[in-house]
Amino acid sequence: MAPTNQIFTSPLASETHIKPFVYDEEQQGLINALREYADTILLPESDPYYQWELRWINRPDTIPRYMRAAKWKLDDGKKRIKGTLEWRREYKPDLIVPDEVKIEAETGKIIITGFDKDGRPVIHMRPDRENTESSPRQLRHLVWCLERAKDLMPPGVESCVILIDYSRTTLRTNPSISVARKVIHLLQNHYVETLGRGIVANLPMLLNFFYKGISPFLDPVTRDKIKFNPDLLELIPKEQLFTEFGGEYEFEYDHEKYWEQICRTCRIAPDGTRIQEDSTSTPTPTPTNPEAVAQLTDALARTELESEVEGPATTPVPSHSRAVSTSETMPWTSGSSTPATVVSSDESDGTKKQLDVFVETTAVDESVMS
Repeated sequence: MAPTNQIFTSPLASETHIKPFVYDEEQQGLINALREYADTILLPESDPYYQWELRWINRPDTIPRYMRAAKWKLDDGKKRIKGTLEWRREYKPDLIVPDEVKIEAETGKIIITGFDKDGRPVIHMRPDRENTESSPRQLRHLVWCLERAKDLMPPGVESCVILIDYSRTTLRTNPSISVARKVIHLLQNHYVETLGRGIVANLPMLLNFFYKGISPFLDPVTRDKIKFNPDLLELIPKEQLFTEFGGEYEFEYDHEKYWEQICRTCRIAPDGTRIQEDSTSTPTPTPTNPEAVAQLTDALARTELESEVEGPATTPVPSHSRAVSTSETMPWTSGSSTPATVVSSDESDGTKKQLDVFVETTAVDESVMS
């Protein structure tokens, strides 16, 4: 494959098996109860941040994630979601202005591109590319990236992959344990169940102490999700895996091109709000404006992307460079694999094709109900 600046913002249809969660009657009742509680503590409609708070609550994955994180204990779920609502009101993670954190992305130390075989977006981290001093802005950049990864999740996907490549990392460029603790707190408290898999690659012996230092702050569930030096070809399609990991994706980082692609794909306006395809303002989602709520949900589901591949006009576009969107109304049945019709934009000839993505349901383990 020729070198490219293009990022992948949709999973590869032929290699993807999305596994949405399926809940039993008791679990669904607890999810409904938590939603009812959340509705009682929302901001008043007159508050400027109300529409963004409602937008987050209305995501189909929000309430279920908090109940799973609480191990189906309703009181704990209430405590967790109340804490996150309070944090989001102060931090406003969905309204971070791109230019505020753009400098943090200049060297490509955090890149969002590609998906694993479960349809989860991959956040690549390269500590050796650190370009700024430790500051609150570094954490805001990470939060901005987590929000973009959530924007890119296809229907049925609720988590992402974080792949940390330690090749060429030194003690000077590696984040401190105190910074790592802040990141862990953020993930475990305000982005619950968002880490689907953590991958640590090329960790030098010199930095083993780092993971020993942060291990006590990881809850058992998070710790079990972290894998050291796995065979990445088993987890990520070779077409979307960097060549340095044995894949075919020869990605060359260009800061301006990357930033333009990620902001355009996620429809991020210069002021941090969202834009629609017709460049009009995103309507305010309120209980009396269900159409606006549906539009925002559709935007979060990440439908079709059509982006240009960099390079000479004579360079053939790789056949896998396609945008994939899955239907939100798939007839998922517990324990089944359902072929779902998706639409692919084959950029080599501009035609539209139908593909099959097999969607597997994942029943929640009833043992966590105790």
